[in-house]
Amino acid sequence: MYPGFLLALFQTPLNDACGSDPRFLCELVFDATESEALAETADFLIRPVKVVLIFFAAWVINRIVRRIIDRTIAEIAASHDEKAAREETIEPADEPWRLEVLRDLAAKRELRATIKAERGRQRTETLGSVLRSVAALVIYTVAAFMALSEFDVNLGPLIASAGIVGIAFGFGAQSLVKDFLSGIFMLVEDQYGVGDIVDVGDAAGAVEEVKLRITKIRDVNGTLWHVPNGEIRRVANKSQAWARAVLDVEVAYDTDLDRAMAVIKQVADEVWHAALPNATVLEEPEIWGVERFGADSISIRLVVKVEPAEQWSTAREIRRRLKDAFDEHGIEIPFPQRTVWINEVATDGSPRQRAPVPQVDLTPKVAEEGEAG
Repeated sequence: MYPGFLLALFQTPLNDACGSDPRFLCELVFDATESEALAETADFLIRPVKVVLIFFAAWVINRIVRRIIDRTIAEIAASHDEKAAREETIEPADEPWRLEVLRDLAAKRELRATIKAERGRQRTETLGSVLRSVAALVIYTVAAFMALSEFDVNLGPLIASAGIVGIAFGFGAQSLVKDFLSGIFMLVEDQYGVGDIVDVGDAAGAVEEVKLRITKIRDVNGTLWHVPNGEIRRVANKSQAWARAVLDVEVAYDTDLDRAMAVIKQVADEVWHAALPNATVLEEPEIWGVERFGADSISIRLVVKVEPAEQWSTAREIRRRLKDAFDEHGIEIPFPQRTVWINEVATDGSPRQRAPVPQVDLTPKVAEEGEAG
């Protein structure tokens, strides 16, 4: 009993200065100076010093995380640029007539490479800004909770409240969060960018703007679609690296197929050699043969590899030249034809004289402007 009483007696000044559970620094100062005022001052200053150290450590960690994010995004962007550079490689040609084609092709690809580089730079800046902001928010939030705990603030209610708010926000804004996450992955993977021709299911056309939440697409009718990124389940990019114009040319059943395919191949080769500005053919056109037997015609498939986003203009030019070539070689472009039988019976049962069937021109007519085809 006495040793305990004496120990308590000797520890009374320390308890007065530093409390019943003294901190290390307070006890150290009291033992060194035996000054209650200095011990209390040290005990008071230890908490702000710890808070400063906590936020300094958070700042250091944030800087390290920012460097890691910047380096990772730069590596991702470099890998995409390297892949794009391989896709833009132009193979040398031996034919003299191909030199002009290659010069035009090189100019186009140089311009496209510049656009892709600028797009990559913007994508890198956007992703870096978002990820750095999220990382800073998480790091400094944790630091703030640690600082509050140094002042004996009960963090249980705060954490519980934050959890409830987070759950409510998750249920109420889950589509918004989904849109943002999908936008981040789209930017990281570089699925498409401004100027690309895409089909996202509900909308198809040229991409005018890509944001973290929505993508703006202008269709062929001029309508601007605002598509939430979370609603995009698949993307068909029709303007990356190269494209392919696929034409199913229909001829009549009594046509010599070998002759028709030779004419089609000749027309496609002429477009290839012409090196038109909006119909740049990259490789020799291919005839894949008979595609199907229709009700009124046989389809022959022609495939032409072209520059991205030029498949439609190339197909239109080939169709225009095919019409002239078919007329020149006497190859019929079929149209639907039907035979109509009329049998009328009089009320007394005797056959009624048939009225002459009027001659109707079944040749398709070009629809007037604004009318349905």
